[in-house]
Amino acid sequence: MSVSSDTMAKRDYYEVLGVQRGASDADLKAAFRKAAMQHHPDRNPGDKTCEHRFKEINEAYDVLKDSDKRAAYDRFGHAAFEHGGGGQHGFDAGFASTFADIFDDLFGMAGGRRRGSGRERGADLRYNMEIALEEAFTGKNAQVRLPTSVTCEACSGTGAKAGTKPKTCATCSGLGRVRQAQGFFTLERTCVSCQGRGQVIENPCPACVGSGRVTRERTLSVNIPSGVEDGTRIRLAGEGEVGARGGPNGDLYIFLSIGSHPFFQRDGADLHCRVPVSMVTAALGGEFEAPTIDGTMTRVKVPPGTQSGRRFRLHAKGMPVLRSRQTGDMYVQVVVETPQNLTKKQRELLAEFDRLSSKETQPESAGFFAKVKEFFDALGNRTAS
Repeated sequence: MSVSSDTMAKRDYYEVLGVQRGASDADLKAAFRKAAMQHHPDRNPGDKTCEHRFKEINEAYDVLKDSDKRAAYDRFGHAAFEHGGGGQHGFDAGFASTFADIFDDLFGMAGGRRRGSGRERGADLRYNMEIALEEAFTGKNAQVRLPTSVTCEACSGTGAKAGTKPKTCATCSGLGRVRQAQGFFTLERTCVSCQGRGQVIENPCPACVGSGRVTRERTLSVNIPSGVEDGTRIRLAGEGEVGARGGPNGDLYIFLSIGSHPFFQRDGADLHCRVPVSMVTAALGGEFEAPTIDGTMTRVKVPPGTQSGRRFRLHAKGMPVLRSRQTGDMYVQVVVETPQNLTKKQRELLAEFDRLSSKETQPESAGFFAKVKEFFDALGNRTAS
């Protein structure tokens, strides 16, 4: 028996896979998977050596995994397939399923023979809720009413008419995917008969038309913690739409917005408030009352000569910090109110006060106009020169 030069050049199949001649089928498969994943062209782009090695590995396993071919190879070596006994290039029709298994391992689809369940996760829902600033301060328990998909009671979520069951898809045998060998590669696509579910419903439930769910309005209780800010998102796990045909529910997301307040402006955990005070209180000093977010009033002391715009900090009178024991501060800005609708006597008293005023009683005004005079004097001197 003559042996061709091509046959002589081939490496021993057992050596290619790195196993002994008496290796079990499980050992052969494990060695094949390891070697194929290591030398797969997709993991070694442009490496011609790995490409050749990958073909060599597949050819070796294609022979040794078949008991008849392996027996022939053990007896005659490569000469047993010199005249095409092993199929074109050493690959037969069974190679498609083997390569598909390796493809699954390479691209994260371990257990590529998974069967489709027909169960689809329900959609997530969004609900926009506006609350008042004082509700963000105290927290609240709110009731939410929303239309959503729930499990169909008539079919218990299967989508099939009562007394019947979904059947395994005959096209994909329940896999939800079909594979087609095209030369060296195997293509996989979603089964068009069952849309990837692995099951078909021959007798749909009339109540849900086969979807396994119907639309109903639900009322949910939502706990809003104190300290939430504008844009806070609250997730209610499993309170979204029910999944199709018994699939897991989606989630419900509550997006909070906080309405404007007539007295307070919020800056994180701090609050700001503008309070008018009389000219006399600002000039002589005294106290005034300011509202706080907890619904009470607090007294604020002002020193004599307080100017409009001055801020006073009230410690821990702001908003609580979400999920902590900290509290922000409140800043009260004084707005000195100019008297209006004066009586004749009041006008006379203010005129007398103005006559008696000096630079010492109104230093800011005196200082400002002194600077104005200096500016125009300097401007005149530059013009004259």
